Amino acid sequence: MQSAYTQTDYLVHPNIDPIIVSIGPFDLRWYGLMYLVGFLFAWWWGNRQCQQPHNAAQGWTEKRFSDLLFWGFMGVIVGGRVGYVIFYQFDYFVQNPLYLFDITSGGMSFHGGMLGVISVLWIFAAKTKQSLLAVGDFIAPLVPVGLGAGRIGNFINGELWGRVTDVPWAMIFPAAGPFPRHPSQLYQALLEGFLLFAILALYSRKPRPVGAIGGLFLIGYGLARFVVEYAREPDAHLGLLAFGWSMGQWLSAPMVVIGALLMVFAYKRGSQA
Repeated sequence: MQSAYTQTDYLVHPNIDPIIVSIGPFDLRWYGLMYLVGFLFAWWWGNRQCQQPHNAAQGWTEKRFSDLLFWGFMGVIVGGRVGYVIFYQFDYFVQNPLYLFDITSGGMSFHGGMLGVISVLWIFAAKTKQSLLAVGDFIAPLVPVGLGAGRIGNFINGELWGRVTDVPWAMIFPAAGPFPRHPSQLYQALLEGFLLFAILALYSRKPRPVGAIGGLFLIGYGLARFVVEYAREPDAHLGLLAFGWSMGQWLSAPMVVIGALLMVFAYKRGSQA
């Protein structure tokens, strides 16, 4: 690989302003807009799925789904922030506990958000006397598009870039220095977002054993994230951990194992959602 590059050798990040528009003290940011896109898509797709006979037979209505969606979104926000602080900034948090509430500095974790959503689903399932696995099966296909939109938001912000590379589609991110890098945000948007959604949407078109759809989501996301982490720049303050894995890989590998066990359990049990 060359030791120096010019901007004519590779693509250059367009350096888009992260703020779309400012109205008084209020800033509309691309990343926030991507969260809204994910929420609106989940609302639309979930209401559509409530009309499917096998979901309606399980008691899914637009009212029940709307209630769950609101609290699920809260679980994403709270869990995502807490997860980021615990998984990626724990030492700093111990020294500065109020950092947990410093949302202006950014920092969200998918794995933390997932745990937040699971907590909400568990409470919801208990209150509605439904199986947690069945609720998870209904929600799982609604998640990937929001994940993909969020990664596009990361790309627009020019953050969470990839490792240095010389592939033809490498991109120079000015904030990351002069070297071309993998646009790993777009890899994640494609694999964890839109491809995973397509797989889950097709798989869930007909009734499946309870827990199978949620298990497939865990496998799909875990594998996609684990693979893309080889192209994504590790967090500078953490670097690579044991086995040369990043924190993202250590958090994703158990998802694959749990998802596989869940699918085996679902098909052995055999009951359909």
